[in-house]
Amino acid sequence: MPPAWLETSIFWITQLLMLVGLLGLIVPLFPGLVVMWLAALGYGVVSGFTPLGVILFVVITLLMLAGSLVDNVLMGAGARKGGASWGTILVALAAGVAGTLLFPPLGGILAAPLAILLLEYVRQGDLRQAWRALGGLATGWGLSFLVRLGMGVLMMILWWVWVWQR
Repeated sequence: MPPAWLETSIFWITQLLMLVGLLGLIVPLFPGLVVMWLAALGYGVVSGFTPLGVILFVVITLLMLAGSLVDNVLMGAGARKGGASWGTILVALAAGVAGTLLFPPLGGILAAPLAILLLEYVRQGDLRQAWRALGGLATGWGLSFLVRLGMGVLMMILWWVWVWQR
């Protein structure tokens, strides 16, 4: 068993990383849930995986994976509901990824919505319909933020249970 000061240090470093991940969910395209998952993994590697810790880490892992997928699914569904074509949605997703890689941190945040707006305007020839598709994307984005935030809070609560069950 490590000394008390080391256990306390490990706890607070992990807690800080968890909070960075949770607050990072506010920034689109920041992998906040992945940061939280890495913090939990680091905690398990350093402090040891108890049987309950393994179960909780598996649940934390599933939440991270689901949260990483829900973002794209809800944004795409929102854009589709707003009238965007599947082709436009796929191009906007690619534009968001490319924008993030080429012009971090704001490139992806700007590229995906602009792609929706421009492609839907070109496709439909109606600026009002293009704005409607963009509004659907924004609605899906907001909903996905709330879902990911809830998952992040749940991940942190599960980690706290893991810490206090030791």
